[in-house]
Amino acid sequence: MTAPDATVTQDPGEERRAIAVACGAHALHDGYTDLIYVMLPIWQNEFGLGYAALGLMKTMYSGTLAGFQIPSGFLAERFGAPVVLALGTALAGVGYCIAGLSQGIGLLVAGLVIGGLGASTQHPLASSLVARAFAGARSLKAIGTYNFAGDLGKMTLPAAAALMMVVLPWRETLGLLGGFGIVVAIVIFVLVPRIPRDVPPVAKSLDGARASRRLSQFGFPLLLSVGIIDSATRMAFLTFLPFVLTAKGASLPTIGLSLTLVFTGGAVGKLVCAFIGARIGAVATVWLTETATAVGIVALLYVPLEGALVLLPLVGIALNGTSSVLYGSVPELVEPARRACAFGIFYTGTIGAGAISPAIYGLFGDAYGVPSALMIVAAVVLVTLPIALALRPVLAAVATTS
Repeated sequence: MTAPDATVTQDPGEERRAIAVACGAHALHDGYTDLIYVMLPIWQNEFGLGYAALGLMKTMYSGTLAGFQIPSGFLAERFGAPVVLALGTALAGVGYCIAGLSQGIGLLVAGLVIGGLGASTQHPLASSLVARAFAGARSLKAIGTYNFAGDLGKMTLPAAAALMMVVLPWRETLGLLGGFGIVVAIVIFVLVPRIPRDVPPVAKSLDGARASRRLSQFGFPLLLSVGIIDSATRMAFLTFLPFVLTAKGASLPTIGLSLTLVFTGGAVGKLVCAFIGARIGAVATVWLTETATAVGIVALLYVPLEGALVLLPLVGIALNGTSSVLYGSVPELVEPARRACAFGIFYTGTIGAGAISPAIYGLFGDAYGVPSALMIVAAVVLVTLPIALALRPVLAAVATTS
């Protein structure tokens, strides 16, 4: 690993610009992604689509986003993160402009694919930008803040679109929001600090560099394994939660409130657990959050509905809090020149696991019932604990060789 001072800007102004650009990009792109949920009923009425077709519309965007994250990392290594992130943001905006111009389903699908292609740049490149601007515990806190900004975008941009459509047709609304993305892309290109992409290591022997590289090659797959299990757990839990609450007598509005409580707790968890991780370490935080997740899932099966509503925000904190610690640990295990690609791999693995886990755990639900399936989910999340223990000496050794 390179020495921290060799890869991190010491200019507070550049640090502020880096975190502001990354948080702004995350809020916009995550807001774009969840905006589709608001549009689905409108598109159903406009184009006469069935539910399978509507699901495919969402897959067009999210699938393209997930599939092109790794290529985005390679492009950033070739042309630089500022250029690729700005172009990707502009492309995401253009995608929504095209969707706003659509008079038929073909142009709408094209707009979603183009938007997803542009959105694929955000996670790997904005994350690596934050990792380059901040070091050590400060990096973990900064990435936690960046993670939290994405949830703010999910809450604000779809709500803004819904309000705009009270006075504007949906096509004009999408056009304006797409144009806003193009403006943000210009701001990103102008403001993003040009932190060196590949600074040679200093004050380190060749043997130390080789040892650090071997440790990184061993540690990153362990970290990714924890991320995959954590993401799969989160999506499976959210899939089964409405059925658990329904069995307790929850009405549809109560289920909606329950999901809001989980999401609110999750947003808080992304920020709070990053600061906890900076204080007690990544491995200890993973043990804390994943154990709390397993205990919380099991407890939800046995408490009455009122108790579940009290418990859900706490489960949300644990359920989402691990992610900030995991993303914040990627820079510790990957040399600076490869971080954009590494973040691309990490986000692709975790998002992919979250996409397929409901179907896999759904098989257990069909075979054994929802309560038993959730018990399996709680048991599997505990597998992260020994993996995290195996990661502890790697993180400690990397720290000593940095």
